[in-house]
Amino acid sequence: MSLRVFITRDYDQMSQVAADVAIGKLRARIAQKGGAVLGLATGASPTGLYKHLAKAANSGEFDADKIRTFNLDEYVGLPGGNAQLRALHPESYSYFMVQELFSLMRKKFASTQVPYGCLVDQAALDQALASATEDYHLEGADKGKAVVIHPDAKDATLAAIKRDVLDAYPAAIRAAGGIDLHVVGVGGRGHVAFHESGIPFEQNEMLLVKLDANTVENAVKDGHFPSVEASPRYAISMGAVMVYEAREILLLASGARKSEPLAASLADEVSPAVPISYSQLHSARGGTTTYVVDEAAAQGILARRSEIEAKGFELVDLRGLGHVVPLESIAFVRDGKTGLMG
Repeated sequence: MSLRVFITRDYDQMSQVAADVAIGKLRARIAQKGGAVLGLATGASPTGLYKHLAKAANSGEFDADKIRTFNLDEYVGLPGGNAQLRALHPESYSYFMVQELFSLMRKKFASTQVPYGCLVDQAALDQALASATEDYHLEGADKGKAVVIHPDAKDATLAAIKRDVLDAYPAAIRAAGGIDLHVVGVGGRGHVAFHESGIPFEQNEMLLVKLDANTVENAVKDGHFPSVEASPRYAISMGAVMVYEAREILLLASGARKSEPLAASLADEVSPAVPISYSQLHSARGGTTTYVVDEAAAQGILARRSEIEAKGFELVDLRGLGHVVPLESIAFVRDGKTGLMG
């Protein structure tokens, strides 16, 4: 069992420590196998890590052209009359990755892929869901629902989404050998990507998610889209089970809003109510899971420390090392051992 939680002082230290972990693991995989497959997330949590990764790649700390990347999720329903326009929309996750990582690197990754949500026309999807109700069903105990398209769906739009979007993306990942290291964030209710709280784990490998009204409205309130009508109402996303097929998980979390679900994911039983609780199963089955969290996000974990450590999970407090941790200071990154260099 390998599940370790690094508690850091603030966002900067969290980003530095996460970069140390990622760089060490990528270098080791490239040395062992000649290449690596890296899973990537969007959102505020990993952007600091991405700046460190780009800097490390540019200085030659690892060979970017030996790495292939796959992202977690993408919107369906971005403004634009075709797939190219939707992918280039500034709120697309494709655009986010170019802005926050890919454009910062002088030597590029060998290949990059983002789930194929931009291939889907939202109006055509709405029409298919309204007319072909026998071709799918909804799953989820909360407001966000998985649209599960049946294997024998007769509607051409739904059949194409299943074949060319939902089935094709996992096939591409497996053809690449599977993800070695997956960077993930965590939502305010413990969800990963668009695997919303309450969507079952079983048979939800790659998800077409119907977003709840609050998610859509908040995207408008936060300034991402000018109106509800212009805001995406669906997303394509890896489900938690698929995320945790990665050999190693690197989970980042910053801010007090993440505190309660982080603690629940480690101290409580595994449940789709808190999708990142799948970390426990991943660890029990031989995977390596590393949480890197800042002080605010760690408050719930610290309050339930005895429960978490009783399960065999390790907490490492790095806050006393100062504002940031030098790259060479964390021994486990360099030699596989736990603890700090002294």
